Amino acid sequence: MTRVVALRNLMRSKPVAVAAIAICSVSWGAMGSPLAQSSTRSTESSARQRCSALRGIVIPRAAIGLPTNGGVVVSASFVMAADAGNSNGEFCKVLGSIRPVDPTAPDIKFEVNLPANWNSRLLQLGGGGFDGTLVTGLGGVSNQSPSAPTPLALGYVTLGSDSGHEGAGGFDAAFALNDEALANFGHLQIKKTHDAAMYLVKAHYGSLPQHSYFAGASQGGHEGFVAAQKYPADFDGVIAQYPAYNVVLMHLGSQVFAKALYGGNGAGWINPSKVKTLVAVVHAACDGLDGVKDGIISNVPACNNVFTIQTVRTTLGCEGGADTGDGCLSDAQLRTVEAINSPFSLGFPTAGGLTTYPKWPILEGATFLNNTLGESAIPSRPPAATDAFQLKPADATIRYIITRNPTLDPLTFDPNQWAARIVQVSSILDANSVDLTQFMGKGGKLILMVGSIDDSITSHNTLNYYNRLVARFGQAALDSLVRFYYIPGFGHGNGVFNAKFDSLGALDGWVSRGQSPGALIGIDGNATNKGRTRPLCLYPAWPKYNGSGDVGASSSFTCVAP
Repeated sequence: MTRVVALRNLMRSKPVAVAAIAICSVSWGAMGSPLAQSSTRSTESSARQRCSALRGIVIPRAAIGLPTNGGVVVSASFVMAADAGNSNGEFCKVLGSIRPVDPTAPDIKFEVNLPANWNSRLLQLGGGGFDGTLVTGLGGVSNQSPSAPTPLALGYVTLGSDSGHEGAGGFDAAFALNDEALANFGHLQIKKTHDAAMYLVKAHYGSLPQHSYFAGASQGGHEGFVAAQKYPADFDGVIAQYPAYNVVLMHLGSQVFAKALYGGNGAGWINPSKVKTLVAVVHAACDGLDGVKDGIISNVPACNNVFTIQTVRTTLGCEGGADTGDGCLSDAQLRTVEAINSPFSLGFPTAGGLTTYPKWPILEGATFLNNTLGESAIPSRPPAATDAFQLKPADATIRYIITRNPTLDPLTFDPNQWAARIVQVSSILDANSVDLTQFMGKGGKLILMVGSIDDSITSHNTLNYYNRLVARFGQAALDSLVRFYYIPGFGHGNGVFNAKFDSLGALDGWVSRGQSPGALIGIDGNATNKGRTRPLCLYPAWPKYNGSGDVGASSSFTCVAP
């Protein structure tokens, strides 16, 4: 009894005494003792109170490093580890809004999750498409293994936003008719959300994070580029997967793609059966170039040498040039393949100085199973789910962002008549810069990833950016800043090798412990190849089969230079 009284007196004194109590409780083995239960209830009560104290907090304008009318916490809810559906441990879920300068613009809605067992790190997560949906931060990093613990469960403060508007998902761009909403989506919301979260972190924990990271894929990868290029002081590390960094050129390239597909009153359209025929011929020629036929074309440079547009003409061209069935391609369809396999030149530079958008990997194994070429030769207006994927972002950007004419037919759009507006929009939306000097100077790290068969944002777009970085910094200096993984068979978060990997662990080890990541291990997320692994090689290396061993095991492959 005397022992318990003494311990209770310690609990009323300095915080260090609480640690002593915990040690003492373990030494007693009193897992279910009244003292242990009381301590747990006290800790839980304190966490609840600190969470509740955030409700209604006003975030002053001065706390946000860009023009706003401040922010407010709408709700702060304490989530217990045992709550139904929660796999993130104990945390405080904070929902709030950042007020715009323009009263007609929408708020930036955000969520910040504050774990009870904080690891002194913060992770901001990016969105997808044209955003418009709240990024909760409750799940994993893009392409994380489903069985791995979430960042929040690992102790990261996690956060995200809706980027400053609510949308119907996908490529709903109606918000862009408002200038501030467009600018928020373009890049301003990244810092505004980050700064609001930092204010709440300081209020909740009494200190700021030791390390702050950003992670995202596609539009989220673009947002990761924004973090490194425009706000380097705010982030120590970035994960950018298949980034949509040059939005304007990318979507104008998508218009050229769609015009080729739907040109000649649909004569150039390639139906799903013909797509399968083309994909099968490419794989027959290229799958074994990496040492094993396993459904993955890993030696892409060799494939480019043996399978060209001329190969398509000689092996798949319909006799006489007319469409005679699903086993061949008409002359018009061959022209479509050639257009998809060719870079698009805008004819004048965007705000970042770029003039071209590269080819899609249609002759390198891209399947177009998810980002399809559509189900009909004639597109809908506005585009429907059955239309070619590339028509949708082109349509949204042309109608709502560039021309701001929702009634315009995007296939009739001529970029040359809108050059000044295209440059202006590019300055708002794009993150093309390779000047990462400030990010590098503070020791920032970038993990960059793309799949070889990405048929949404061509892999060559990321390859081009990386090669520009090499030209800017030189390979030796760049290696201290960037790790670039080019993953064969991986698409836009899918693919014949649906790679799952621990990018956050690699980034944190690099930033916090100086452990430069080399080849990683990717696990195939496809049900048909469950458990299959491959090395994720640092570009330009690719995984070559050793000639023996389990073709489903990464140990049977070696990363080799081209």
